[in-house]
Amino acid sequence: MDPAVELRARPAVDDAELSALHAAAFGGTPNLQRWGDRLARHSLTWVGAYDDGRMIGFANVAWDGGVHAFLLDVVVEPGRQRDGMGTALVAEAARLTADAGCEWLHVDFVPEHAAFYLEHCGFTRTDAGVVRLGS
Repeated sequence: MDPAVELRARPAVDDAELSALHAAAFGGTPNLQRWGDRLARHSLTWVGAYDDGRMIGFANVAWDGGVHAFLLDVVVEPGRQRDGMGTALVAEAARLTADAGCEWLHVDFVPEHAAFYLEHCGFTRTDAGVVRLGS
C-alpha cells in the first residue's frame, strides 16, 4: 500500500463521496446513500483510506452487539486496486473489531473475490447459507 495513504478509524463520511466511491468500484451509477446515518445505527466500526484528504477506500463492520461482527462494503477506488490497500483496510477493520471485544469476524463474498479474502486477508472458508428476500 502507498505509504502516503492514511487509514482512519470511524471517520466522518461524506455521503456523496462514499456513494461515488461505491459506484466507481462496483461499476454502477452513483446513487446517493445516507452512509453517515447507516453507519451510526448499525456499525461497530468502519475504516476509510485517504490520499491527500480524498477517500479512496472503505470498509465497514456491522455487528450483533455481542461477539460476532460482519465485514461489509469493502471498496477501493478502481485505479488503486491490487496495491494492498484492500488488505490493509480489512486488517485494520479486524484489529478494531478484536479491540472492541468481538471474537468472530464474518464475511461473505462472490467467487471472484475468494482469493482476496481467503489468501490475502486470512479468512477461512465456512459453510453458510443465504436467501434473497424480495425480487
